[in-house]
Amino acid sequence: MQLFVIEREIPSVGSFDRGQLREASKVSNSALSKLAPRVQWEHSYVANNKTFCVYLAEDEAAIHEHAKLSGFPASRITPITGMIDPTTAN
Repeated sequence: MQLFVIEREIPSVGSFDRGQLREASKVSNSALSKLAPRVQWEHSYVANNKTFCVYLAEDEAAIHEHAKLSGFPASRITPITGMIDPTTAN
């Protein structure tokens, strides 16, 4: 499994209330259940008009399939090749 960040352009997602985010999560989870174990959702960051989702997936095709099933666009998919944080400096 490869780690990916998926940028999704979703108008006004940053102003969604908790209920709207819950419903979006349910839609995504339903699509994920159809694709398991090929795709796993780790977490997402919500911004103004975008989400940035961290997924484990066997390949980009599986992420595109999730986007099609869920109706949430995969505007940009970026494979992650490494990770750094403040402890990397030690």
